Amino acid sequence: MLDEDNGSGIAHGRVDSVEAALDQVGDRWTFLILREAFFGVRRFTDLCRNLGVARNVLAERLKRLVDNGILERHRYSEKPLREEYRLTEKGLDLYGVTVALMRWGDRWCVSEPPLRLLHGDDGGRIEQVLRCECCGREVDVRQVRYER
Repeated sequence: MLDEDNGSGIAHGRVDSVEAALDQVGDRWTFLILREAFFGVRRFTDLCRNLGVARNVLAERLKRLVDNGILERHRYSEKPLREEYRLTEKGLDLYGVTVALMRWGDRWCVSEPPLRLLHGDDGGRIEQVLRCECCGREVDVRQVRYER
């Protein structure tokens, strides 16, 4: 069991990666914004429409994502001044997390998965697995040990 966290991602002097990550992306609206970004939605008005989120809530989450280096602003119009939000490398790296959450929701929260992920080159279904880099076998939580 990990020690109690003080809100900084550090539990009694030890880094807690889960807590640190949740400090940056750990709420409903943030993950829904990321989902839309992975679908290619970049503009404030489109995000607001697609998500049905209040403008002030969206603005605050987008600012936080930009401040944390997950999204970056790009100007696409001078008159009127307009910006869009693009995923950074750090943001793109959250795709696997988003897919894992989607897969869990497909299995446990909906009667039928609303979306299939297919490989763009050959149409094969995308799977997500945990695999040992040494032996190549798939593993689950019961086969993992933790080491500090």
